[in-house]
Amino acid sequence: MSQPTTQPTTQPTTQPLLRELNRLRSYILDPKVLVKAVASGRQKGEQPTWRRVEMRYVDLKAGTHLQITTYDQTQAFTDNHAVGDAARDAVDALLDEPFADWHVDTATQSHQLRAKKLEATVRTTDRVATGSTTGDGEVDRRHDKPKQRLLPENDPVFLVLGISDDEGRIKPSRQAKYRQVEEFLRLLDSSITEAIEKKHLRRPTVEDPLRIVDLGCGNAYLTFAAERYLTGVRKLPVRLTGVDVKEQSAEHNSSVAAELGVEADFVVGTIGGVALDPAPEVVLALHACDTATDEALAQAVGWGAQLVLAAPCCHHDIAAQLRRTPTPSPYAMLTRHGILRERLADTLTDGLRASLMRLQGYRVDVVQFVESQHTPRNTMLRATRTGGPVKGGSVRKEYDEMVATWGINPKLAELLDV
Repeated sequence: MSQPTTQPTTQPTTQPLLRELNRLRSYILDPKVLVKAVASGRQKGEQPTWRRVEMRYVDLKAGTHLQITTYDQTQAFTDNHAVGDAARDAVDALLDEPFADWHVDTATQSHQLRAKKLEATVRTTDRVATGSTTGDGEVDRRHDKPKQRLLPENDPVFLVLGISDDEGRIKPSRQAKYRQVEEFLRLLDSSITEAIEKKHLRRPTVEDPLRIVDLGCGNAYLTFAAERYLTGVRKLPVRLTGVDVKEQSAEHNSSVAAELGVEADFVVGTIGGVALDPAPEVVLALHACDTATDEALAQAVGWGAQLVLAAPCCHHDIAAQLRRTPTPSPYAMLTRHGILRERLADTLTDGLRASLMRLQGYRVDVVQFVESQHTPRNTMLRATRTGGPVKGGSVRKEYDEMVATWGINPKLAELLDV
């Protein structure tokens, strides 16, 4: 479909902010009028809950709903609100947020608002409603619109890896793997972009590409997808190295690299024992089992890696320690039942890992990797090196109190000699 075109009909004017937000509210709450609304930016001295918000109406089996997609720094969250009180409450909550910019498209006009203190600069333009409307001029509310993919289903990397078939369609049995690859690429893309923009990571050149290692790479699905996206789409020069303990994996991955025409290295070795020279700048460790994740994080710290993405798996170590150690009061209810104790061990393990990485000079975010309905292994630790090791302070105090309270000894602390 062709994209909407616009023609200016009014010059920018300054109006009271609340009055203009109320005007936009009337457009947003009308399913017959709204095409799409976007809020972004932040007013001076304020910080909205979300980095960006998008709104549009969709027709579901349960009726027309206002679909609201909110974005934090790493991912998107989508909720559908029934027309009426639910949609109205959701919109009012967002209008109260200190967003700096609002862009509201209706079937006939585009409205732009720039907020500054109690005033707003507003501009309205006529809009030729194509692309987002149906043939009879109605707003297009189809729910199942094609989702923009970072790598298309027919990309050669998916064909060679056996994720897509000969016709370039993702195999039904590989849909979960494809979603995992997509979500990983989104996190990797945003993480590298932010690190380069904030000068925590150098901008690579053809002569000196960015050095990336995938520890415990297995069959290297994510390794090859990362190389393909970063070099083919982002045009960032990178050199990838995959590390796995299995000789078979190295042979298989080298064969795949040759078939794809990719320059990548595959090394046989353990995560904790591999030696790389020069040291990598970006470290990936995705679903390394139990303390192998700790070994990967310790290796990253030892190399001085600027960016680390680790998706932990199988938190057995702390879980076993909790079974052996008396539970501190009043938390016995959390360890009495096996399933709750295991979940608590997961949370403690990753929380302590985040604190230990902060003590090593990293800024750490714990984010959702993929949605939990697709896999229970859905947590990722994203660490960006922003300074030197921290000797004391509140982070160290919180860490010491936590391990003392629970009587546990994290493997990462042992590896880092903390």
